[in-house]
Amino acid sequence: MADANAYIAAVGTALPGAPIDNQRLADRFGIDANWIEVFIGTRTRHFALDLDSKEQQYTLADLAAQAGAKALAASGLELEDIGFIVLGTATPDALMPATVNLVADRLGLDHLPTYQLQSGCAGAVQALDLGYSLVSSGLHRNGLVLGGDVCAKILPLDQDFTTMPPSELVNFVLFGDGAGAAVITSEPVGARLALRRVLNRLTGLGREPGQTVEWFGVADLDSGRQPIREDYKAIESAVPVMAREIVWELMDELGWSEDELDYVLPPQLSGRMTERIVAHMDLPGVAEVSCVAETGNTSNALPFMQLARLLEVVEQGQKAIGVAVESSKWIKAGYALEKV
Repeated sequence: MADANAYIAAVGTALPGAPIDNQRLADRFGIDANWIEVFIGTRTRHFALDLDSKEQQYTLADLAAQAGAKALAASGLELEDIGFIVLGTATPDALMPATVNLVADRLGLDHLPTYQLQSGCAGAVQALDLGYSLVSSGLHRNGLVLGGDVCAKILPLDQDFTTMPPSELVNFVLFGDGAGAAVITSEPVGARLALRRVLNRLTGLGREPGQTVEWFGVADLDSGRQPIREDYKAIESAVPVMAREIVWELMDELGWSEDELDYVLPPQLSGRMTERIVAHMDLPGVAEVSCVAETGNTSNALPFMQLARLLEVVEQGQKAIGVAVESSKWIKAGYALEKV
C-alpha cells in the first residue's frame, strides 16, 4: 500500500438555477426532444443565464465561491488554516482579474498564493495535481482546490437552430454550468479520502485538436467562426481507449489489482458517451459514479460533483479511480483515492 501525502477532507458543489430538461430546450430551440435523449443521453442541466432573456444570472466566481464555502464549512478548518487556493477552468469571467482572486476575496481569503489554470475537462485534475504537490511537498498543510465552468455564455442564442447541423447543435444541449471544490489536507481529517496518485499528461504531439473553443476579441468577433468546434468522431474513437489506459496506468503504479478497485469515476462527456466509455473500460464488479445525465457536461466542475457522490457511499478501505480526458489536445488525467 502506498503512503498518502495528501487527503481530501471535504467537497462542495454549486449549480445555477433550476434544472433545464430536454423538453424545455426543445421548445426554446425548436428541435426534437427525443433527439437530445437518444443522441446525447442527458436529461437535465443547469445554465448560468436565462434562456429567454439571455441575461447572465451567475458568474463563475459566484458558483466557485458557493462551492468553496460549502467545502470549507464541511472540512471543519478555519480560514487561517488554508495555505493556498487554485482554480481550474476553461471559462474565466475575465482575462483580468483572475477569477480565482475574486473567489478568494468572496471567501475572505487573503495573504496566500493563488493559482488559476486554463484548461478544459482536465483542468480540475490539473488543479488537484497542483494541490497534491503543494501539500505532499510539505510547503503547505492545507489548501482549497476549485474547478468550474460557465459554458452557456459562449454560445450565441440568437440563431435558427432548426437548420443547424447536428455537429453544431450538439454543443447547445451537451453542456451545463457549475463549480466544485475540495479541501486538500496533509493529515486525514474530515472525509479522510487519501489522494494516492494524480496523473496529468499531455499526449497530443502532432495530433489535431479534438475540440476548439474560441475566445473572441473585438477584432474577430464577427469573423463567422463557430464558438465551439469539435471532431466528434475522433473523440468517440479516442476517449474510451484513453480512459481505459488511465485506469490501468494508475492501478499499475499503485500495485492495485482489478479486484481491489471498488469505484470508477469515468469521464463525463454526455450520458451516451459515458456509457460507451464505461463499457470499454470493462471493469465488471466496479461501481460507476456518474452525474452527467443530471448536470450536463459541466467540464471542470464534474470531477468534484462525482467526488461528492462518492463520499456518500465510499467506506473505509475502499478504493476509487477518477478519470478525465481532455480532447482539445488529448490530455490524460486521473487520480486514485482510498478511504482511510
